[in-house]
Amino acid sequence: MFDSSVRVRFCLYTAPRKGINMTFEELGLNPAILSAVTACGYTTPTPIQEQSIPIVLAGNDLIATAQTGTGKTAAFVLPALELLTKKSTLPGKGPRVLILAPTRELAGQVMESARNYGRGIRPRCGSILGGMPYREQLRLLSAPVDIIVATPGRLVDHIERGSIRLDRLELLVLDEADRMLDMGFSEDINKIVSRAPVDRQTLMFTATMEGDIARLAEKMMREPKRIQLAVSTSSHELIEQRLHVTDNLNHKKELLNHLVSDSELTRAIIFSATKRDADELSRELSRNGYPAAALHGDMTQMARNKTIDRMRRGGIRLLVATDVAARGLDVTGISHVINFDLPRFAEDYVHRIGRTGRAGATGIAISFASAGERNYLERIERFIGKKLPELQIAGHEPKTSIRKPVGRSGGPRKSGPGGPGGRFGKPAGGRDGQAKPWSKSAKPAGSAPRTAPAARREPVIEYRSRRPQA
Repeated sequence: MFDSSVRVRFCLYTAPRKGINMTFEELGLNPAILSAVTACGYTTPTPIQEQSIPIVLAGNDLIATAQTGTGKTAAFVLPALELLTKKSTLPGKGPRVLILAPTRELAGQVMESARNYGRGIRPRCGSILGGMPYREQLRLLSAPVDIIVATPGRLVDHIERGSIRLDRLELLVLDEADRMLDMGFSEDINKIVSRAPVDRQTLMFTATMEGDIARLAEKMMREPKRIQLAVSTSSHELIEQRLHVTDNLNHKKELLNHLVSDSELTRAIIFSATKRDADELSRELSRNGYPAAALHGDMTQMARNKTIDRMRRGGIRLLVATDVAARGLDVTGISHVINFDLPRFAEDYVHRIGRTGRAGATGIAISFASAGERNYLERIERFIGKKLPELQIAGHEPKTSIRKPVGRSGGPRKSGPGGPGGRFGKPAGGRDGQAKPWSKSAKPAGSAPRTAPAARREPVIEYRSRRPQA
């Protein structure tokens, strides 16, 4: 929750009475903006939009806590466009609205929304993103601009070069502020805020309000009002969630090769813990005959856009991605999400599985969990309020359990040393390095007699950095 020193007026969302639905017309938006919203197929605002837009239009600072998929982008883009329907009295070429996003993909999604909803008022918009040519960005900044969507690092580069000034800034938006701090952008955000006018309006959208986020709000906001939407899993009712306990890395790869061989898996996103793992796992899947590609933060924007486009056109069946790269990723027709590695943050689990089961379609979310990931699993289950159903695949049953026995405490036992080759150095066959026949039948854990554990190698230790990685 908030630090006690942060002055906040709470404005907690309460669901409207059944049968009463606010319309966008009632929010008081400009008719040109309303026409664009209607053309996009929207008539009724979501709860976050219904609660946020009036507060922002009234000129208040706002902190909104809401999960992905609640319509939060429109909650700040629509009032930002409304602001632009009134002429600025301030001289200069700098942006009137600045939106900061943690990743290029999310920034691209925000920019697309601004252009779609703003087609009736035709604001001058542009992106300042890392991995993109400076020449195009300098051309954008050479003339007056209304909206800039930026990633913090590249924007600071332009500020220090003197190619952008924030003297005209009226509205500053931090989208997924908690993720930006997780990625180490705290110093960059402070630099940006220090160059912005003190009388600006500031909006912050975040999944949590703990620790650093509360301190950041104290520094940069003036008596912000707050909206807090409880995390809801109702949007995932069409997603079947499964858990597969794994003994070690080779067991994970064994299960993954079995799952991707199923014709019912038409298109999948596979989440890995690190950029290196994403590259190596995608190469391994490709060698096994499956159209696969990686998506992570070390790729140029052009390469990332090309990869996403290939998947949308059907050229890629399996996308191996990191959490950071997948922020804002929207590809239709994803039948499966596979968590090869569990996320460190429970909120990311909800974000990951939300890549499937979209627009009324069903989906399947499968998570692998080894003994070293038991704490992550427990956090996820506490966060979503239920235990993930554990399944086993005939011929690929785990020889260990990661559930805590009733009446016992203590952490999982550490794995012993593995064979040579590191995390992805072993063959993708059985856990002893030999290929095993596969069966596609799955059964709930405990539904068949268990055999005594066979002699085998000790599991591989899965080394992880303590720093968040893209």
